[in-house]
Amino acid sequence: MVEMEPWGTPFDDDRLREECGIIGVFGVDQAAAAVALGLHALQHRGQEAAGIVSFDGQEFHAHRAMGQVAGNFDRADVMAGLKGRMAIGHNRYATTGASALRNVQPLFAELATGGFAVAHNGNLTNAIALRSMLTAQGSIFQSTTDTEVIIHLVATSTQPTLLDRFIDALRAIEGAWSLVCLTPEGLIAARDPLGFRPLVLGRLGRAVIAASETVALDVIGASFEREVAPGELVLVAEGGLRSLRPFRPAAPRPCIFEKVYFSRPDSVSDGLSIYEVRKRIGAELAAEAPVEADMVVPVPDSGTPAALGYAQRSGIPFELGIIRSHYVGRTFIQPGEQIRHLGVKLKHNANRALIAGRRLVLIDDSVVRGTTSVKIVQMLREAGAREVHLRVASPPTTHSCFYGVDTPERAKLLAARMDLAEMQRFIGADSLAFLSIDGLYRALGQPGRNERRPTHCDACFTGDYPTRLIDREARPADLYSLIAAQ
Repeated sequence: MVEMEPWGTPFDDDRLREECGIIGVFGVDQAAAAVALGLHALQHRGQEAAGIVSFDGQEFHAHRAMGQVAGNFDRADVMAGLKGRMAIGHNRYATTGASALRNVQPLFAELATGGFAVAHNGNLTNAIALRSMLTAQGSIFQSTTDTEVIIHLVATSTQPTLLDRFIDALRAIEGAWSLVCLTPEGLIAARDPLGFRPLVLGRLGRAVIAASETVALDVIGASFEREVAPGELVLVAEGGLRSLRPFRPAAPRPCIFEKVYFSRPDSVSDGLSIYEVRKRIGAELAAEAPVEADMVVPVPDSGTPAALGYAQRSGIPFELGIIRSHYVGRTFIQPGEQIRHLGVKLKHNANRALIAGRRLVLIDDSVVRGTTSVKIVQMLREAGAREVHLRVASPPTTHSCFYGVDTPERAKLLAARMDLAEMQRFIGADSLAFLSIDGLYRALGQPGRNERRPTHCDACFTGDYPTRLIDREARPADLYSLIAAQ
C-alpha cells in the first residue's frame, strides 16, 4: 500500500483515494501541451505526482515530477522539451509502490522493438506473483509499482511483433487496467475485459484522444466519441484507428464507486451524467431514510450533488452549513496531534450563523474509518447544531478494494467491525443511515442488485470480488504453481 505522511490534510485521511488519471493524444502539434491540459482536468484522480512522455518521430522525451500538474507542467522550459505530435500522461495516486520519483508514470523502456511508454490506471492482482517469476528469470526492476510488470512481460515475450507481445503480456495479468501506451508506431489504448476503470475516446479534428474521463476531452476542446469497450485495444497510427478484441468475452463489471465519488460530477460515464446519478442517489437516500429536520447540509464538495437530491426529494431546504477552503494543501499541516487537531477547521468550517439551533441532515458520500465523520459531527455541535442526522450516499464500506483504490485493510473499516447502532454511537450522530445496495443500483437506472446479475464491481460493499486475488491469497511457495496453472 502507499506510504502516507502521518500529517495528511484533515478530512482527506479518511477517504477512499482516487486511483490515477491517464490521457493519450495522437495527431496534435505540441501534443504534450494538450496532455497537460487533460491532466489538469484529471487532477482529482491523483495529486501525488504527474508525468508526460512524448514522441517526435525520432526520439522519446519525458518529464516526471512529484506534486500536482500546476507548478510542474506550466513551465515553458519543461513543455519545450516535450516535443512531438503524440504524447501520454499520468496523474498518480499510489496504490502500489512507495511515493518516489522512480514510481512516477508514464514508465518508459527501450525494448528490442523500440521505445515503449505506458501509463496505467488500476491495480494488478497478480503483480507480486509475476514479479517473482520475472526476477527469477533475470528481469531487473527499476520501480516498485505493479505497472512495470507489464513492461517486463512485453520485453520477455517471444511473440514476433510489439503488438503481439503487448497482447501476450496483457493475457498474463489479472485485475484492473486501463492503459495508454506510446510506441514509435503510434498510440495504444486498452481496457481490461471487465472494464473496472473508465477509458474514453474523443476527437479533435483528425486527432484522437484517449482519457480516463470526458472532462479531459472538454478542457482540450475535443468531442466525445465513445468509451473504450471492456477488453478492447484501440490502435491509433498515421493510417487511422483500429479496434481489436483479443480477449475472451466477459460480462463487464465497472467500478460502482466511480459513480459515487471518484469521477468528476461533470463527467459522463456509461452514457450517464455523474452529477445526475449522484442527485438520484440522494433522492433514493431520502426515500429510504427520511428524517424530520430544518436543513440538508452536504460535506463539501463530494457530498453536494447527493445533498441536492435528498433536499429535492424530501422538501427540506438545502443549505451550505459547512464551508470548504480550497487553498489548503496536504503538506500545510505539520506533525503533532495538537496542531493537526487545530488544523481541522483550515479546510472545513461550520457556517455557525446558519446552523445554530437547527436540526441538520448531514450528507456525505461514504464512511471509511469513521474518523472524518466524528470530527464533522463534533464541529457542527460545537457550532450550535441542535441535532445532526448523518445520511451516507453509499452502502457501508465493508471490504477493501484490490483494483486500484487505496483502501485501509478490512480491520480498519468502520462498517466491517461495527453494526449500525455502534457506528452511530462512535460517530456521535443523532441518527445514522446508509443507502442500500439496491438503492444505489436504482439510482443507476437498474433493478436492485439481487434482481439480476450485478452489472458493476461493488466488492467494497459486498465482498463479491469479480477476479482471483492471487497476490493476496497465495503463499510465496505457491506462486510458481499458480502462474503455471494460468
